[in-house]
Amino acid sequence: MANLIQEDRGSVRVLTIDGEAQMNVLSRALVADLVQQARQAAVEASVRAVVLTGAGRRAFCAGANLKERRGWTEDDVRRWLVELHAAMREIERCPKPWIAAINGLALGGGCELALVCDLRVMDPAARIGLTETKVGVIPGGGGTVRLPRLVGMGRAKDLILTARRVEAQEALQIGLVNRISAAGDSVSAAVALAHEIAANAPIAVSAAKASVEEGWDLPIDAALERERHHYEKPLLSEDRLEGLNAFAEKRPPRWRGK
Repeated sequence: MANLIQEDRGSVRVLTIDGEAQMNVLSRALVADLVQQARQAAVEASVRAVVLTGAGRRAFCAGANLKERRGWTEDDVRRWLVELHAAMREIERCPKPWIAAINGLALGGGCELALVCDLRVMDPAARIGLTETKVGVIPGGGGTVRLPRLVGMGRAKDLILTARRVEAQEALQIGLVNRISAAGDSVSAAVALAHEIAANAPIAVSAAKASVEEGWDLPIDAALERERHHYEKPLLSEDRLEGLNAFAEKRPPRWRGK
């Protein structure tokens, strides 16, 4: 995939947006490649988690490829938004956890790409924000939907309406990111977090991710029903028995993903 560099570090797949000279902007081809990667990771048993970052230190992803959009009609933009929403949902629905290693600027569509990941690790010098109102539009890749769900309505309006860039410490404080790495170390920190997740039972991790995502905005009884539904898969798995045996025998479990 010309737009992504793929590297497997044990059970963690690291994807690097390969567009440093253009600040790793979000092109149509990149979005298609990310969809393919999400589908591939979903079916590869050897992949337990995915880390996504940008090449270089300036940008994770600085937003839309405006040169690519030059000459687009209004209908072209409308079709692109449908395509982009579907692509973001493919990443979000991947049963393997995705972690954004925010190594530099994550603006506009780059921020939205980080938002569809399950977790976010941010370099202390990085900046993140939904900056679209500065250029006459609104976030179109799900930013107005996902950001309020993550940080709350009031904070989301603050960030979207001002279009300001948020520093790492504030991003951590408001829950926009999960961790701040050491300087220049966002990828290693994200990979370490991914390995921490990958050490757990893969069927249980996938089921827990799905249960959280499906149940969080449902009425509590409906959400509890979804939790029972997702409990069934690990309940019937060999890994559950392995976990019990490993605990009884005081040894590390050997997960098979079955």
